[in-house]
Amino acid sequence: MQDDIILTMRGICKVFPGVKALSNVDFTLRRGKIHALMGENGAGKSTLIKVLTGVYSMDGGEIRIEGHDSPIIIHSPQEAQSYGISTVYQEISLCPNLTVAENMYIGRDSAHTVNWKQREKKAGELLDSLGIPARPRQQLASCSLAVQQMVAIARAVDTECKVLILDEPTSSLDDKEVEMLFGLMRELKSRGVGIVFVTHFLEQVYEVSDQITVLRNGELVGEYDVEKLPQVELVAKMMGKDLNDLAELEQFGKKSVPGDEVIYEAQELSSTESKPFDFRIRKGEVNGFTGLLGSGRSESVRAIFGADHVTGGKVKIRGKDVKISNPHDAMKNGVGYLPEDRKRDGIIADLSVRDNIILALQVLNGMGRPISRQKAEEFADEYIEALNIKTASTETPVGSLSGGNQQKVILARWLLTHPDYLILDEPTRGIDVGTKLEIQKLVLKLASENMSVTFISSEIEEMLRTCSRLIVMRDRNIVGELKGEELTQANVMNTIAGGERQNA
Repeated sequence: MQDDIILTMRGICKVFPGVKALSNVDFTLRRGKIHALMGENGAGKSTLIKVLTGVYSMDGGEIRIEGHDSPIIIHSPQEAQSYGISTVYQEISLCPNLTVAENMYIGRDSAHTVNWKQREKKAGELLDSLGIPARPRQQLASCSLAVQQMVAIARAVDTECKVLILDEPTSSLDDKEVEMLFGLMRELKSRGVGIVFVTHFLEQVYEVSDQITVLRNGELVGEYDVEKLPQVELVAKMMGKDLNDLAELEQFGKKSVPGDEVIYEAQELSSTESKPFDFRIRKGEVNGFTGLLGSGRSESVRAIFGADHVTGGKVKIRGKDVKISNPHDAMKNGVGYLPEDRKRDGIIADLSVRDNIILALQVLNGMGRPISRQKAEEFADEYIEALNIKTASTETPVGSLSGGNQQKVILARWLLTHPDYLILDEPTRGIDVGTKLEIQKLVLKLASENMSVTFISSEIEEMLRTCSRLIVMRDRNIVGELKGEELTQANVMNTIAGGERQNA
């Protein structure tokens, strides 16, 4: 077994101002194995990878790689590649306007020395050998996201990488695309490549991985063989809970019992991105829009909030006619909205945690009535504590926080405005199990305090746990509504597919 080791990291430490990101972390990767790196947001996974790839310098420890007698120090991603370490990130760093072959080989040689005919031939052979459904002369932008990921992996393979790091490669892929990617990972595994697999999808870990290393709060929890670590124990180790605590968390509360008062009602509401639809939500209700990607879930709630140009329909708030043409109108009428894409539409990465939290309230107050620095600090401190946001200080740029903590900052922003109706579009996407449970518990708590919540998630189990009513969409039309005993996964799937509902 010792002969199979291609990479060891021992006693790795990394300190940022006010934060010990890694403390004496060990990691071992073996040839021809897929090794999952697991942990909640902020556990240290990304920092460990950035140390390994030379993005960050380490403050302690050593790295050894097969073929070198002494420890190595990696100063840059380019130097990491020279040691056979390649990384493919969730956000693909290729050029969509270039061909597949150009993306595979650009930057590897001087432009004057490249024989592109030979390179295209070589690219075609490699794509065929790896089973990647792309042609060398095909423009990368015409490929699906999964195939673009696979082209990035092919580029890494052609550099003769020993260690391939895949950082959240499946977060934007559908089930068929995930299977395609897993097929490529298994092919590389058979060729002796060691793969570090970072993901939040527990089922995928158990489908494709051989070993698991768990980090928590920048420290090593342990390394385990997949077949010896049941999924519930993995979750407990990631969260720092014992199994009894975890069982309590999974049974954390009852669904909301809404009142009779209708808080928001729309008739024939439409926007430039959504077809006309009717909608209502009662006081203290948690409802949700569900359907396949592209079904119109997000477009519908963007119309409700006025985030897209509203083209028709009538809206009532607490029974009174109102006009919501833009987000400011919605905010003035007590509606808040956490968007699907937190990086594009949510956080302002360069601003501090404090400034991100007070942003919506400042907009409501108007720029002529600035929130004082003392009051802003008080608001930020209150919600950092209430939502358990992990940050060095209120001054920390929000872009430097983990994804789960960024999501909590956006939640804090809207809770600070005390909305009557809060829309949460994919609030748990790309975050760890523990934070997901925290957000689900928060949703039920808000509903128990008479706030109305629309909750959207790609994970049907989450919707069934939190929502008392589900609106089912297909092709941007509402095709069904489920509540009470009808709320089962089978009924959701049948309604999406256009089949019959079944009694629970």
